[in-house]
Amino acid sequence: MAENSGSGRVDAATAADSARFTGGQALRARARELIPGGTHTYAKGDDQFPLLAPPFIVRGRGCRVWDVDGNEFIEYGMGLRAVTLGHAYRPVLEAVARQLEFGTNFNRPCPIEIECAERFLELVPTAEMVKFCKDGSTALDGAVRLARCHTGRDAIAICGDHPFFSTSDWFIGSTAMPGGVPEWVRRHTLKFGYNDLQSVAELFAAHPGQIACVILEPSRTEEPAPGFLQRLQELCRHEGAMLVFDEMITGFRWHASGGQHVYGVTPDLSAFGKAMANGFALSALAGRREFMRLGGTDHDRERVFLLSTTHGAETHAMAAAMATMAVYRDEQVTEHLHRQGRRLRAGVMDAVDSLGLRGQFACVGRDCSLLFATLDLAGKPSQAFRALFLQELIRRGVLAPSFVVSYSHDDGDIDATIDAARGALEVYRRALDDGVDKYLVGGPVRPVMRPRAL
Repeated sequence: MAENSGSGRVDAATAADSARFTGGQALRARARELIPGGTHTYAKGDDQFPLLAPPFIVRGRGCRVWDVDGNEFIEYGMGLRAVTLGHAYRPVLEAVARQLEFGTNFNRPCPIEIECAERFLELVPTAEMVKFCKDGSTALDGAVRLARCHTGRDAIAICGDHPFFSTSDWFIGSTAMPGGVPEWVRRHTLKFGYNDLQSVAELFAAHPGQIACVILEPSRTEEPAPGFLQRLQELCRHEGAMLVFDEMITGFRWHASGGQHVYGVTPDLSAFGKAMANGFALSALAGRREFMRLGGTDHDRERVFLLSTTHGAETHAMAAAMATMAVYRDEQVTEHLHRQGRRLRAGVMDAVDSLGLRGQFACVGRDCSLLFATLDLAGKPSQAFRALFLQELIRRGVLAPSFVVSYSHDDGDIDATIDAARGALEVYRRALDDGVDKYLVGGPVRPVMRPRAL
């Protein structure tokens, strides 16, 4: 049974909420004994959710999930934004099932590798070659290695306003969790500001002839200022550095052809993943032929060990990707994501306005990839109020670490979520007046990237 973190009391509603997750709570203790942090993905950890949250999910269908105790939720940001069509999406599952009958991995390439590459390059015509792997980190690692070999330089410039690029040392050494990364590695990663071309120019001036590539998401919660990406590309070319787009989120969500299509800028290299296979593990490094071919054998330059993974060409994942990309090609997926996100934003912000919460709560980002900001009375970001909002949504049947919609969210799901958000915001309003500890059960959520566990 959970205690209220402020008063120490346990009221009937809290006791009932705690009882909903009895089975999950029992599994949580076992998970922590076996798995560091209790999960294999930091963003799914207990410190990212309030105490009164489902600890484990056992199944999903469309935009709904069920936990180990049988509780049902409308889910957002499904699979860390990887499940864009919907859980257990039938055409994808059928394609995977057909492929599984033939096996999943062989000693030589399978024709589906060519077919999947063709389908990807049809959707993303700004790229000329593609190589598949399993996650975004590996794809961007390949881009960094390729850029360093091509330019003969060591330094990497990354957008400091974008939260995550790779699990490898070149990025992790630049975060608040650099433990285990040598200092000499950390020195080679430099940071600039999004929409701040001057900050990029200053890096080039301070490190002349040393920067191999500039890495950023085409956009995140903020749209690029007019001409920013174009002038950034020109600056990179002038300085002899490569431009790399992280399209893990923008790819297949902003547009089926990626953010580079939306903003009219073709990077030298780009990394795609997440939504590409509707939750199955497949990502891609794509780009200009003159660079990508260095990872092959048809050139006389120094070879690059670009990407080579045992499971990178698993045939069932490629079947999933081909089926998923066919849906993007044939149906109005991104239009649906934008439309439903726009409806959700409008409904939530109407509740915000009616409760006088402008300045304390906001929906941010593009409609197809909607996030929310929780602020205290002083207008400062608050992890305690984030935990409270998540807690109250969960109480009302919505599991939403973000408001990122999927193709499976219909109007009824959006309307139910707006109603849940209004109820949660009513508690939020009272907590601003009375103190958050009076309403939040357990402690605040915590940033993933932090130097200490506690």
